[in-house]
Amino acid sequence: MTDKFDLLVIGGGSGGLAHAQRAAEYGATAAVVEYGPLGGTCVNVGCVPKKIMWYAAHHAHQLHHAPDYGFDLSVNGHDWGALKSRRDAYIKRLNDIYNNNLDKRGVTYIAGAARFVDKNSVDVGGRVYQAERIVVATGGRPIVPDIPGADLGITSDGFFELEDRPERVLVAGSGYISVELAGVLNALGSQTQVVVRKEGVLRSFDKMLSTELMAAMRNSGIALDTRVIPESVQRTDDGIVLRAKDGRSFGPVDALIWAVGRSPNTQTLEAGNAGVQMDDKGFVPTDEYQKTNVDSIFALGDVTGRDALTPVAIAAGRRLADRLYGGMEGRHLDYRLIPTVIFSHPTIGTVGMTEDEARAEFGDDVKVYMSAFTGMYYALGEDKQRSAMKLITTGENECVVGCHVIGEGADEMLQGFAVAIRMGATKADFDDTVAIHPTSAEELVTMR
Repeated sequence: MTDKFDLLVIGGGSGGLAHAQRAAEYGATAAVVEYGPLGGTCVNVGCVPKKIMWYAAHHAHQLHHAPDYGFDLSVNGHDWGALKSRRDAYIKRLNDIYNNNLDKRGVTYIAGAARFVDKNSVDVGGRVYQAERIVVATGGRPIVPDIPGADLGITSDGFFELEDRPERVLVAGSGYISVELAGVLNALGSQTQVVVRKEGVLRSFDKMLSTELMAAMRNSGIALDTRVIPESVQRTDDGIVLRAKDGRSFGPVDALIWAVGRSPNTQTLEAGNAGVQMDDKGFVPTDEYQKTNVDSIFALGDVTGRDALTPVAIAAGRRLADRLYGGMEGRHLDYRLIPTVIFSHPTIGTVGMTEDEARAEFGDDVKVYMSAFTGMYYALGEDKQRSAMKLITTGENECVVGCHVIGEGADEMLQGFAVAIRMGATKADFDDTVAIHPTSAEELVTMR
C-alpha cells in the first residue's frame, strides 16, 4: 500500500465517501480512513435503521386503522428481535456495498483512527500517510449530559442495540431524534414519556410544526412534559428514575434515552498539529468552499457544525471534488433553502425560513398562508389525525421563502416543492398549478 495520495479523507461516512469517490472519478489518488463500519452515522445508527423502525411503526398505525376499511384483523404481537435481526443484516449488506464501491473506484480504504502529524500527514496505527489535500469528515456522536447517574441511560446509538423493546421508556430531548424515537416506541407498544428542557419540541423549526406535533404526540398517548432540567438519574427496585432540578421525578422506566444533541468527532484528531482551528465545541469551521484556516485541509458534514443532514454532507463532498479535481471553478454548496424531513408521527417536511425568521428579515413584507384539515385517509374512522401546512411569502410578488408541512405524506411531498421554492416560485406560481385531487399535497396550491 502506498503512503502518498492526492487526497486523504478522514471519515468513511456519507460525506467523506461521496467526496473521495467523486475525486477518484476525476483521476485523483484517494484514500479513506475510517475506524468503524463504513457508512458513518447515517447507515449504521442514523437515517437508514431509523427509517426501518419508522416503517415498523407505520405498519402498526395502518393495522390500527385497517378496521375502518372493513378488515377484521387479529394481530398476535410484534417480534422486536426479528425486526432487529433483519435490520442489522440489511445494514451489514450496505457496509459491504460501500466497501465494494471504494474498490470499484480505486479508493484505498485504511481501517483505523487518524491523527494529524502536520498539515499534509496523518498517523493511522503507527503508519504515516501523506496527501496534498486532507478532508475532515468525521461526523458526530450523541451527547450524554454531565449529571450523576447519566450513564444509566442510553443514546440513539444504544437504541439500535436494544435486543428487546422496553415496556416503559423515557426520552429526554426536544429535537428530531427525540420525537422520532418516541414515535417509534409508542407505536410499537411502549409506554412512552418525553421530557424537554424548555417549552416544547423542535424549537428551531416553525412554531406551527412544534405546536401541531406536540398535540399529535399527546393524542397518541405519549406523555410530554416541558421545562424539565435533568439533575440526576437513579436506579430503583422498580426501574430508572430521572430527577429534575425543580424536584419533579420521571419514571420509573425500563430505559432512559438521551437525545439532547450531538458533538463533533474531533477529540482524537490532534488537529492542532496541523494548525487547524476549532470552535469552543470542537467543530471545525470552514468558509463557503469547505476550506479550514489551513489551505491544504478541508472539512464537510456534521463535523462543521452546520446542517447535520446526510444529503448535505454528500452534496458538499461532491461539489468540493468538482471544484478541486473536476475543474469547476467556484463550485460549492449553497446552504440556503435546504429541505429536511422529520420522521415523527405524523411526518414533517420543511424548507426555507420559519415565520419568525422571515418577519425578522422582511418585516411587514411577509404574508403567511395556512391550512389545517383532516386527511381523507382518516375519513372513515373515529381516530383522526390533523394535517397542517404553511406557506411564507415576501414582497409584492409574494415569493415563497418557507414551506412547512405536518401530516400524512409530508415526507414524500416536500421534495418537489423544495425544487420550486429554490427556483424562486411565487404564490401565483403555486396558484396556477393544477391541483392533484384528492391528495393532501393539493392544499399547497389551493391556499387562499
